[in-house]
Amino acid sequence: MGNKGYASGFQGLVAYINQQLPTNEVIEKALRKVVKMYPEIAIRELVANALIHQDFTEQGTGPTVEIFQDRIEITNPGKPLIEPLRFIDHQPQSRNEKIAHFMRRANICEERGSGIDKVVHLAEIFQLPAPNFIQENNFLKAIMYTHKTLTQMDRNDKIRATYQHCCLKYVSNENMTNQSLRERFKIEPKNYSTVSRIIADTIQEKLIKEYDLTNKSRKYAKYVPIWA
Repeated sequence: MGNKGYASGFQGLVAYINQQLPTNEVIEKALRKVVKMYPEIAIRELVANALIHQDFTEQGTGPTVEIFQDRIEITNPGKPLIEPLRFIDHQPQSRNEKIAHFMRRANICEERGSGIDKVVHLAEIFQLPAPNFIQENNFLKAIMYTHKTLTQMDRNDKIRATYQHCCLKYVSNENMTNQSLRERFKIEPKNYSTVSRIIADTIQEKLIKEYDLTNKSRKYAKYVPIWA
């Protein structure tokens, strides 16, 4: 248990969490190197969000960090003000404006709503499954998973990653394509049909749509989120 405030204790909290996370030992040029399983910046952003956006009216609960062998779960009390599917593109909206403003002055958050964008982007860079955001009546749970190969991912993992990748492309004023998704999953060009099936599944779930319905070429098709 700590007795520091959110700002003064934040760096120590994040450092403590990162110390508990699993690591991998990689040998490079005869030297042993310890590699974190999760990007530290992503953990920092998720913890900051949990603290800043918690609902203080919920009694007997508070932000929680749980570390498992294959995932880390960060939970904060209160129903989110923004639909989780729109976390990447939506304008920032804070439940606790004074805390958010102070944490920005302390260089802990940006108040620009870019935290989740960073988390999703870093998950792609680290080749991790897409983070999962689960909304219940009185809490929000953010889950990051350890590395999985494409064959280890289930259908939901692939669809979630495709939707988030499409959202990231859209907010960057780009469009998702078969090629960009292959790069996200590290799939060779010759296996483009595998990505085509994943895209078709995501369209079927009504999460993305074709950018240009007049384009009959699957090879050069572009895709945007369903809400675009």
